[in-house]
Order: sequence, then C-alpha cells, then structure tokens
Amino acid sequence: MDKLKMHTPNLADENFKKLAAMFPNAVTETITGYKENGEPMTERAIDADVLRQEISVRVVEGAQERYQFTWPDKKKSVVLANAPIAKTFRLDREKSVGRDGTKGSIDSENIYIEGDNLEALKLLQETYLGKVKMIYIDPPYNTGNDFIYEDDFAQETGEYLYHSGQFDDERNRLVQNAESNGRFHTDWLNMLYPRLKIAKDFLADNGVIFISIDDNELGNLEKVCNEIFGKWNKMACLVWQKKTSPDARMDISSAHDYILVYAKHKPEQGFLLNYLPYDEERISNYTNPDNDPRGVWASVDITGQTGRAPKSQFYEITTPSGEKYLPPEGRCWAMSKATFDELYADNRLWFGENGSNRPRLKKFLTESSGQRPWTWWDNKFASYNQASNKELMKLFDGKLVFDNPKPVKLVSQIISLVTKKETGDIILDFFSGSGTTAHTVMQLNAADGGNRRSISVQIPQKLKDTGNDFKANNVALELGYKTICEIGEERIRRAGKKIKEETGADIDYGFRVFHVDSSNMEDVYYRPSDYTQEQLSLYADNIKPDRTPEDLLFQVMLDLGVLLSSKIKEEEIAGKNVFSVENGYLIACFDNNVTEETVTEIAKRHPFYAVFRDSGLASDSVAVNFEQIFETYSPKTQRKVL
Repeated sequence: MDKLKMHTPNLADENFKKLAAMFPNAVTETITGYKENGEPMTERAIDADVLRQEISVRVVEGAQERYQFTWPDKKKSVVLANAPIAKTFRLDREKSVGRDGTKGSIDSENIYIEGDNLEALKLLQETYLGKVKMIYIDPPYNTGNDFIYEDDFAQETGEYLYHSGQFDDERNRLVQNAESNGRFHTDWLNMLYPRLKIAKDFLADNGVIFISIDDNELGNLEKVCNEIFGKWNKMACLVWQKKTSPDARMDISSAHDYILVYAKHKPEQGFLLNYLPYDEERISNYTNPDNDPRGVWASVDITGQTGRAPKSQFYEITTPSGEKYLPPEGRCWAMSKATFDELYADNRLWFGENGSNRPRLKKFLTESSGQRPWTWWDNKFASYNQASNKELMKLFDGKLVFDNPKPVKLVSQIISLVTKKETGDIILDFFSGSGTTAHTVMQLNAADGGNRRSISVQIPQKLKDTGNDFKANNVALELGYKTICEIGEERIRRAGKKIKEETGADIDYGFRVFHVDSSNMEDVYYRPSDYTQEQLSLYADNIKPDRTPEDLLFQVMLDLGVLLSSKIKEEEIAGKNVFSVENGYLIACFDNNVTEETVTEIAKRHPFYAVFRDSGLASDSVAVNFEQIFETYSPKTQRKVL
C-alpha cells in the first residue's frame, strides 16, 4: 500500500528535477548557514549563470544590462507560488445546493470555494491541471481604496507549508492598499503574480484567460501576463465602454475599462475564439426585398483588388435589365465568370429593385456563423454596466447588497467567445465577488442547453459598516449577510431559482460549497522529526479527531486528482460505510475495524483506486492479507492508505 502525501505538491522540487534533467551542469549546492560545530549546511540549487548560458545564443555576462520587468520581492513571490501547503477543502452541505435547486444536496457539478484564492488554487492545481477551458477574473484594480491579499513573504518555504493562511482575529487576509503605501505597486504585483502563475497551469491547451482591469495597473498587468503566459500568446486588450456620459466632477472622466486576453497556446494559424452572434442593430440590416425563401439577407460587394488577379476575373456582366458592367477602375470581380453564372442561376446575386444596378452578393442570415469579435465593445456595454446594480437588486427584493457587480451580459459575451454548449467546459473565477460568473454560466446553459461548469473562489471577507463609501455593504449587513461569500452564494441560489422558474430548462442549478481549512492530518503526519518517541505514541491515529469520513474523502480526491464535482455514492459493504466515486473509479472506506470481508468485496468491484485508513484494518492478520486479497481479485487496483 502507498501512503498518500495529503498536501499540495512542491512545485519547486518538480521544477528542479526538470531543470536538472535538462541541464545537469547547472546543478550545484549553496551554503545556507553553519551548524554549531562549524559544519556548513547546504541545499541543492541551480547555478543561474550556467542556466542562462545554456538557454542563450550569446555569452551572458553576469553584470550585463538586459530588459527585464521586476519589483521588490518578485523572487519571493515565485517561491510563494511554488511552495506546498498542508491544507484541504471541507464540504459544507448546509450551504450547498443540488442540481435541481434542492438545498443540502451535493449532486451539482458546480463548485463554490470559500477561502484565500492562492491556497484554493494550490489545492486545485493537480486535479484541474489542463482541464479549465476559460478563466475570467476581476481582481482589485489598485485604485488606492482596494483591499488586497496580504501574503507573508517573510516565511521560508518549509514554514509556509505548515503556517500558510494566517488570519487576524476576524479571519481576514485582506489589507487596504492606500496610495500612501511606499510599496503601493509592489504589494499589488506580489499579490497577483503567484496567483496568475499557478492559474496558467489550469488552462487547457486551447484555454483562454480574461482579466478585467482599469488604467491604474494596466501596464503592469500586461507585463506580468507577458512574462507568465508569453507575449506571443497575447490575443487582445479589449476596451469596453462602461459609461454613457462623462462625469461632470472630473476634468476628463474615464469612459472605459479593459479586459486583457491571453491564450495558453495561441494558434499560429486558424482561430481560437468563437464567432459572436449578430446584435439587433446588425440583424436589422438584413432584409428580404425579393421574398427569397431562404430568408433575410444583406448584400456585399463582389469586387476585389486586382493584385495578381487572373484574366478570368475581368469580364463584362449584363444585368437582367440589359445594363452592362465592367469591374470598376483598378479592381476586378472577386470570382470567375463560371462562378458568377452559378451564383446568378441560384438567385444569389442582387441587381437592385429595377434589375439594373451593379451586382452584389446576397449573404443569408441563416447561413452566417456570426461575426468575428473585435477589441472595441461599445455603448451597449455601458448600458449593461449601468443596469448591473438593478440586475442584482431584482434578485434581492429591490435591495442593493453589492456595489457595481460586473454585468451578466458582459461576462456572457466573454464566456461565449471561448466555450461551447456541448463540451462541458469548465469556467474558473478565483475573484468571484458577487458571483456574476456562476450566475452567467447558468443563464447561458439555460439559453442553449449547454453543460458548462463553474468554479468560483472568494475569500470570506467580512462586511463592515463603511459609511457612505460603500452603501451596499451597509444594506447587506442590515439584511444579515456577514461576508461577501454569503452574498455570492445567495445570489447564485436566487439566480438559479429565477432562471428555473422562467425557463424550466433541464440544467444544473446548484453548487457544492467547500471552505479551505487546515489539513485533516495531525502535524506529526508531515513533521515526524519534530516529535519525540514519547510524543509520537500519543498519535496512534494520525487523523484529527474532529474530521469526518466525508472530510477525508475530499482530501483524498484532491490528492488523487479526482474532480471535486464527481458523483459520490455512499453505501454499506459488510457492515462498513463506503464511498464510491464516479461509479467505482475510487472506492474509499475510512471506518475502523475493517475486516477481510469488506476488503474482499471492495476488491471484487475492481476500482482504479482503493483507499483505507492506515489504522482502520481490524487486525494484523487483515493487514497481512490485504495485498494478497487485491492481488487475487483486482491486481491493477492502486491501493492507498492515509
């Protein structure tokens, strides 16, 4: 039986192994200090100068100036991204909602996570590696009034594993980043960099990330994204109009915000994004003056630039009324005479109502794939933005409980650019806020019958009475909401109920709620060297006494890379409680006094993984026969204990 490690991977270790394999001459050791007897303490390292030389086509001198984007503590933020943590997710059934909207059910494939998003991403990274089609985030814009995550850069990597996620007395990890802060941009960059670095690995090969931002940090964010995703993978900087009129209180008021778009792997040829459906204004240009049975159409020019056009594209056209046309000066027809005749015979050319105009090609709306997106998202998005507060108020009985949520129609267009209804795409938002993304996913699925799935992450930031600065906070407090998570979860519940009442669509209206917590395992599980033999004897069971079998199941799922949204069935086998995940792909039993009968019945089901408590087997005899039972009935099953 293999022992589960029960914590996130140490990416620094993995990256070191990869570099050592590729560049063994760069492997070295460095002195980190000295023992009391004067003996030096060393640790493995990569010689940066050797590595730089290996990947350069020129001699790189150590002091040579070169283009780079850096800030204080940048190296520490890289270490922070790679450092493992001893954390887990714990399910909250009471807050969860089932697929059909039933409270307390956990059969939904959507996920909502309460906790520090850096920790949540670390816990999710192995399970969702390369599985997310789209990420959309709306992080703090660093306007001087924002709250940002306060990450502890003073800790060593080993300390971070055990002490990450330290909160104040009110369980907050957020601090206000005022412009008077001497590390104003530094703190914001250190907050965002490790989160984006981890998030990149979530994206599928054809995945795309969208990041909302304004002028304050657009330049820095683009440099960070160029470094993490590669400048060559930048797809666009979308500009979306957020206001319909200027602010009279400002010399020049901002009318727009930005959305940076990066691909995991931008194709050199072809397209990665979907067509967008035509808007009402564009559709109004389609008419049917000749009552064509194929429906409404719009006409387009059939001439082109001459360039290297062949002679076959220079000919005379005679209209139905007898008028004759040659191509305009300096241009040619965009098709040969044979193709023109085929289109004419199929009634796909329009010569005007009197049949005497220069011909144009009929483009039928029913045959159109839509329109290619461009970077300017205009005035209609400003109207969506101004209506976003009212949009949320409708769900909360006329009360505004969150200031300036992103419009559903804006996020809907973003998701429509990347996802398809039939592929069950996963959409991740790790700055979830009021829950707009999860709401939008349900609305899109109801509209087209899709099976998109959402993962939302939000720190349970406490709401405080903020006077007139954020009036919605005060309203939410009066209604009994204590954290942003409570607002977001209730918003998703109410949105699901409303969409179901209005559409009756057979989609997933629920979400499983988890919160980030300390590991289910006692500290001795990770640091046995810190305990004496006498202390170790106190930990006959390495699992914390307040943890349930369900808690253990989800940590095992994370450790084995099984999706948190997987189907879970509880049943009894030979008198013991057993979890069957994804129709027996994983079978886990965390009961005590497990007999050979239970082990045998589980083995006979041929699971891919079988997991038990290390101390759960009934006797030494069962432990001795455990491996033989599986070798007899299911030798390919991977057996694990915790």
